[in-house]
Amino acid sequence: MGFPETDSEAQANIAGFREGLQKLGWMEGRNIRFDTRWTSAGNVEEMQRFAKELVALKPDLILGHTTTATTALRQQTRTIPVIFAFVSDPVGSGLVASFPHPGGNITGFMVMEPTMAGKWLELL
Repeated sequence: MGFPETDSEAQANIAGFREGLQKLGWMEGRNIRFDTRWTSAGNVEEMQRFAKELVALKPDLILGHTTTATTALRQQTRTIPVIFAFVSDPVGSGLVASFPHPGGNITGFMVMEPTMAGKWLELL
């Protein structure tokens, strides 16, 4: 997580994520394990240390939250699948090759798709 553990919005996001997985049959302690790392906003060194810790656990999948956190994960692994959920420009930041064909071990969801800005202007 690219936020401190005290961030209420980030806590709500994690709770919603876990609840959604539970509805799909993924139960912590039964068939899934969560290892969450919280960082001070923008603390790159801390994110890099935590990314290294997570990769050392050899998980089946890592969820990266924020561009900085996902970039730190990319530096640590090119084999473990990484899904990002809060990245503003994954192509521009070099995390993926393109939207339709991300390539590598990283894929995910953008905060905003750039071409939407033109559509918003059309609506106005």
